[in-house]
Amino acid sequence: MEWKHDTLPYRINDSWEELEPDVIYALLQTSYWAAHRSRETVLRSLENSLCFGLYHGETQVGFMRVVTDYATFTWVCDVIVHPDHRGRGLGKSLMQFLVEHPAVRDTRMVLGTKDAHGLYEQYGFERLELMRRPIPAAAQ
Repeated sequence: MEWKHDTLPYRINDSWEELEPDVIYALLQTSYWAAHRSRETVLRSLENSLCFGLYHGETQVGFMRVVTDYATFTWVCDVIVHPDHRGRGLGKSLMQFLVEHPAVRDTRMVLGTKDAHGLYEQYGFERLELMRRPIPAAAQ
C-alpha cells in the first residue's frame, strides 16, 4: 500500500524493501524513547513488526512501526519524522495512513507518548491509564 502527497514530493508505504535501516537507526537515536537502543535491537524490532517508511523522493525521512497480531491488537511505536521535514503535516499523514491501512484498521490501537497527545487524539486515540513492565537492566 502506498500514499502520495497531492502537491509535495512525499510518499508513505509499507514496502519492506525500501526501508533504510541506517536511516531508521539514526532517526531513533535522536528520540527520547529509543536513543538507548542498540543497532541490533533496532534491526530485530524491524524484522518483527509492520513498518512504514516516509520518503521525500527516494530518500527516507520518516518512519513508523507497529506491533500487531493483525486481528485484535496493534501497538503503535517509533513514529518519527526527520527534523528537516517536520511542520509539514507528515506526522498526520503517517497516522492517517495507519488508521486506514487494511492490515490493522480494524484492530484496537494503543501507543505511549510524552508530548504528542494532540496529534494522536485527532485519530481517535484516548488517554488512559496503562501499566508497564520496564525493560530489565540486563537486556538494555
